[in-house]
Amino acid sequence: MFFKGIHTRIKIVLLVIIFLFILIIGKVFWIQVIDYSKLNNLASSLWSRNLPIEADRGKIYDTNGVVLADNKTTTSLVLIPNQIKDKEETTKKLCEILNVDYDTMYAHVAKKTSIERVHPEGRRLSYEIADQIDALHLDGVYLVKESQRFYPYDTMLSHTLGFVGIDNQGLSGLELMYDNYLTGAYGAIKYLSDAKGNKLELTESYEEPQDGMNITLTINYEMQAVLERELDNAVSKYNPDQALGIVMNPKTGEILALSSRPNFSPSQYQNYTTEEINRNLPVWMTYEPGSTFKIITLATALEEKLVDLQNDTYYDGGSIGVENARIKCWKHGGHGAQTFLQVVENSCNPGFVVLGQRIGKETLFDYIDKFGFGQKTGVDLNGESTGIIFNLDRVGPVELATTSFGQGVSVTPIQQITAVSAAINGGYLMKPYIVKSINEPETNTVIKQFNSEVVRKVISEDTSEMVRYTLESVVTNGTGRPAFIDGYRVGGKTGTAQKVQDGRYMVGNYIVSFIGFLPANDPEVIVYVAVDNAKGVTQYGGTVAAPIAKSILEASIDILDIEAPEGASEKNYNFNDKRYINVPDVTNMEKNEAAKELKQFKVEYSGTGNKVIYQSPSANSRILEGETVRLLLGE
Repeated sequence: MFFKGIHTRIKIVLLVIIFLFILIIGKVFWIQVIDYSKLNNLASSLWSRNLPIEADRGKIYDTNGVVLADNKTTTSLVLIPNQIKDKEETTKKLCEILNVDYDTMYAHVAKKTSIERVHPEGRRLSYEIADQIDALHLDGVYLVKESQRFYPYDTMLSHTLGFVGIDNQGLSGLELMYDNYLTGAYGAIKYLSDAKGNKLELTESYEEPQDGMNITLTINYEMQAVLERELDNAVSKYNPDQALGIVMNPKTGEILALSSRPNFSPSQYQNYTTEEINRNLPVWMTYEPGSTFKIITLATALEEKLVDLQNDTYYDGGSIGVENARIKCWKHGGHGAQTFLQVVENSCNPGFVVLGQRIGKETLFDYIDKFGFGQKTGVDLNGESTGIIFNLDRVGPVELATTSFGQGVSVTPIQQITAVSAAINGGYLMKPYIVKSINEPETNTVIKQFNSEVVRKVISEDTSEMVRYTLESVVTNGTGRPAFIDGYRVGGKTGTAQKVQDGRYMVGNYIVSFIGFLPANDPEVIVYVAVDNAKGVTQYGGTVAAPIAKSILEASIDILDIEAPEGASEKNYNFNDKRYINVPDVTNMEKNEAAKELKQFKVEYSGTGNKVIYQSPSANSRILEGETVRLLLGE
């Protein structure tokens, strides 16, 4: 019995040993096969070191390949604290170069970490400072490449492009909206170190960073430069509270230029207030549009066949009564007897009240909705507002009357230009957009394309044609005459809107605007300009905003290669207007005879002799009377 008991205990011990042996084998199998990758990574982290190399952020281009947002290479300071043998001396030398206090720098040098990025004191260092640090050859002190955002044209398109933070992350504008595309992937210089953190020889490898995607915009750099210049001129001349402008292709919704004042420098965004850097006025600002909104009333009346512009008439005595209110015309005493075409040309408020009454509130507000007011356009820019439109159940006779000429409603500039584009492009409401494509960084190959998008059909082609004809007449015969361009067909409408503060209209404080397009028979470009509280000038859209829009439209002719149409309209001149006149051919004439032919111009002479051998401008050129003609004299 004794031996039998011993034999049983041996069996038990043996089974336990075998079980333990199986557990050990199982554990080894688990470690070597199942958990190998995880444990290997944990072990590698103990001896591997990565010096980060920042990728370039994707570039932003205009439609023709001009770089609007670029990168420049800078250097940043990285420390490996375990490799720093003399921490006090290293701290002292770095303090002197970086102009940082000792305690702040020592906290970096002595930090218990494998790698310490010196932030923010050691970020984006100048070449001079980086060279001074490199020349010290300090143990554990490394300089690594970093990419810094660079805006070649500084304040140009600033609100639209936005800006990035110190870590190259998008913080506003397109930089924020498309941050996932623009941001690249870090690379690294990798090496192995011993237990003390010292670099092991022949273990270094390089992992290349992956640059972010590029973005191509619909923006045309040349058009943008013209718009920026004209807004700067307006600020210099009128000292307004604010000013803005949009240039668009009315057929496609492509935004060709966009800007506002005040603006800011994206590279120095820290020096500006939150309001200054975040308010992209063309998509954010809301205000009463004034008479530019009359285009919507006009289009509605024409589409519903409620007015015959040539034959229907209206007598303007200077005001019109609506319930207990009296709505005045801007012209004291009124315009007298007019056709409704002249009502539009003269921007006559009482006449538009009559049109609004003919249309009725249900129909008018239905078209206002169809034209996109009271809702976001969907433009691919952040911060867009919706504007404010009366609720239909709150629209009485007075609200209907004021809405018909653009008072009492609140719109955004992007809504206004998009709606008017629909009125003149054949009747199609287009979704405005500014990003044309997203491109692969190495070859700039398009990987995502954005195309024009029709939101809805609003009015017929026949109605749109009549709207174009009417707005061309406004420029040739009416309040839009300061936007007339000789030899081209220009359409447009002025706007003068009284500003509201604390529920009351302000005295002598207006937002003046002009929306214009060309060629009027087949529009290729549309421009909207608004100036808020211009100083030192009579505040009318025709006197302030129309000349600005004219300059932009004139520039667009060459930039967009717009051909002069046949049958360009002649301007209906007022007594004080300067006229365009053909320059006569005076070559080979005697000096005195040439002077008589050029009596409507200023003449400058050069050369000696008594006969004209060359003239500038050339014969049959059209210039304003009183402009200079230069003559070269010879024998």
